Amino acid sequence: MGRDAEKQAGDFSFPSMRSGYEVSYSFTAQGPVGVVKETTLADLLQRYADILWEEGHHKYNVKAFIGELDEILFGARFSIFSQDMLDSLIGALRKRGNSNATINRKMAALSKLLRKAYNMGDIHSLPEFRRQKERAGRLRFLEADEEEALFREIGNRSQLYVQLSIFLVDTGARLGEAIALKWNDVHQGRATFWVTKSGRSRTVPLTMRAKEALEALADRSPGPFAAIDQQKYRAVWNAAKVDAGLGDEADIVPHVLRHTCASRLVRGGIDLRRVQMWLGHQTLEMTMRYAHLASHDLDMCVPVLERHLK
Repeated sequence: MGRDAEKQAGDFSFPSMRSGYEVSYSFTAQGPVGVVKETTLADLLQRYADILWEEGHHKYNVKAFIGELDEILFGARFSIFSQDMLDSLIGALRKRGNSNATINRKMAALSKLLRKAYNMGDIHSLPEFRRQKERAGRLRFLEADEEEALFREIGNRSQLYVQLSIFLVDTGARLGEAIALKWNDVHQGRATFWVTKSGRSRTVPLTMRAKEALEALADRSPGPFAAIDQQKYRAVWNAAKVDAGLGDEADIVPHVLRHTCASRLVRGGIDLRRVQMWLGHQTLEMTMRYAHLASHDLDMCVPVLERHLK
């Protein structure tokens, strides 16, 4: 074979055949091999959703997020997810009125999916994901009288649901974590949550009220709250919220019980590092949302400021 023929039989890399995408071909004497197959976000979601996310409300949201992003891209096929594609998605979401916090949640789902696809060889590069700066909004939690009114209305509808509500507010557990709890996870006055958002288990001691809530459900198997349907619980919650006089507050959703638990710990003088461990936050930054409630730490400043008066 001559030198020219050898060149023709060698490997060649062709430029992009479509704007915005790069498709590489390798050639041998027998023809093209290793042709990169293009894919879509919808294809990747169908392939990896069950591997990456547990069944539940979060997985439902993730599917909605990825579906929206695929729709914005008009179902575009790609082998490289470029920075331009990512930037265009963020711009489109912002035009749709998405807050930076909402954009961050959608980008977190996209990043996890693309990282899996990259590791499996479905795509050949990843863009750089930058977290959008979020404005600190008002953090809603329940005062004692609000909790009493709300739980009374929930109890009028379902004793099972009010026991769950008590358990949530006294442990700070997420709704999915409590529902996934098994009796083997409760031992010597402590509850261990294995199915968590961060993927890291944590164990918290139980209040007397939380212990009584579990004891009232001792005949249920395989766990105290395993039979609860999240959507039905939310429906009862919303109806009870209206009757408790809290119907106008959009922030009062079941997750407010987790905020309430955290706020009570911080206001009671528990340091933020312990609150982080209790809630299972991956970083202290997430727990810092509650730092403004630790007003007791500033009380020592007042005598210093008043010294000049004496």
